[in-house]
Amino acid sequence: MASETQGDLRATPWLDRIRQRVDAAAVGPKARQIGRVEEVGDGIALVSGLAEARLDELLDFGGGRFGFAQVLEEDHVGCVLLDTGEGIEAGDRVSGTGDVLRVPVGEGLLGRIVDPLGRPLDGKGEIAGARLEPIEPPAPEIVARDAVTRPVQTGTLVLDALFALGRGQRELIIGDRATGKTTVALDAIISQKQSDIVSVYVAIGQKSSNVRRAIEAIAAHGAPERTIVVVAGPSDAPGLQWIAPFAAMTMAEYFRDRGGHALIVIDDLTKHAATHREIALLTRQSPGREAYPGDVFYVHARLLERAAMLSKERGGGSLTALPIAETDAGNLSAYIPTNLISITDGQIVLDAKLFNQGQKPAVDVGTSVSRVGGKTQAKALREAASTMRLDYAQFLELEMFTRFGGLSDARVRGRLARGSRIRAILGQRPSRPYRLAEEVALVSAVQSGLADDVPIEAISAFAEAVRERMGAEAQEVVRQVEGEGTLDEAGETALRNWLGRLVREFSANAPEGAGQGR
Repeated sequence: MASETQGDLRATPWLDRIRQRVDAAAVGPKARQIGRVEEVGDGIALVSGLAEARLDELLDFGGGRFGFAQVLEEDHVGCVLLDTGEGIEAGDRVSGTGDVLRVPVGEGLLGRIVDPLGRPLDGKGEIAGARLEPIEPPAPEIVARDAVTRPVQTGTLVLDALFALGRGQRELIIGDRATGKTTVALDAIISQKQSDIVSVYVAIGQKSSNVRRAIEAIAAHGAPERTIVVVAGPSDAPGLQWIAPFAAMTMAEYFRDRGGHALIVIDDLTKHAATHREIALLTRQSPGREAYPGDVFYVHARLLERAAMLSKERGGGSLTALPIAETDAGNLSAYIPTNLISITDGQIVLDAKLFNQGQKPAVDVGTSVSRVGGKTQAKALREAASTMRLDYAQFLELEMFTRFGGLSDARVRGRLARGSRIRAILGQRPSRPYRLAEEVALVSAVQSGLADDVPIEAISAFAEAVRERMGAEAQEVVRQVEGEGTLDEAGETALRNWLGRLVREFSANAPEGAGQGR
């Protein structure tokens, strides 16, 4: 009886499979490099005994706690912890993983709020269908890139008309604290509601209240289902804040590398640079200018270099970057601002004086620049705004000159009246981006002189009427501009006629002479 039972067991399929796995198992010693924690504190651990550790290698402290190697010295490895480091003590064992830090990417991240490691912060459960990718893959090589010629509509008139942004461009938004930098960037995200661009917003060291307002603005006015929000708060470990822009860039690259288009807003790199300085000093790196380590330029350069327009052979996708930087008292010549200005393809400078005077967005047209420029503008907008920047700059100089005396003649008064309307039309409320057709109409109105008959105090109402009524009353114009980016002769005539009727409505009840006021 016993022999029959033994025979049945030998014939059992599961027993055969176990025997096959045992026979296939490799027998012999396995080498594993183990180090020990020498010092730990402030989100940094100094580890000895890991002679073969590589730069940026992920290190395992046990218990689900990890860090990455940031500094390699002869006698120790400077490791940046990815969490608070609570429970890690001197003498604890550390082992190398042989891998770099990876974060989840994929369609499942759309509409989610996550931390830099891809862990959900919105209470909606785990990320579905995500796969892991390294946070620092190589930037696309030169031969894999294409020219930046396709526009990114930011919905902000002063940017789209004067400092056009292209797909694959890196445009810095810079200015003093509380001058509307984040608002301009968020309006660019909100404006993608009707486009094919996926947006990624990464907050580095921002106050929770500011992050909440940004999320609420995207949810109320944009397309949250096509937006990824990555949050590294000021109370998070320095390691999480440091990897935040790199992790967010990897999440955005997933869409670019599959032929899609992505826009990433990094808010902001000044705080990221401060975190990098903190980590460098704690890991005993030599300080340089303003106590920053010598590689701070390289850190941001290799990050922003990943934004690119890929060639058709590589799928034709694009990743556009809008990094934000903060200045102190408008000093653009400070260390970090000059670094970022030299890395990016242009800068949008926000001026505190203009902001306090009520000019919002407070873009300084004299110091702002786009090194791509009109190459990316839709033809209709480029033709309408061809001389707008020069006209506005001349108006500002003329206005300053006339403050010292009276107005000399009617021609000067006319130029001042025209310039004041350009300034008024460039003013815009937050979270209210314009469509391309509306921008073409507004620029055409002021540049052609039609808006000269609109009282200066009614310009804002005139712009709002263009926004609300153009889609219903000038459908053919909207169809041409939105679909083809240009206007034929009949479309230009139709636009002028419609604008003329709208102007007459606003000027009919105006007091005599109101249209010529400053």
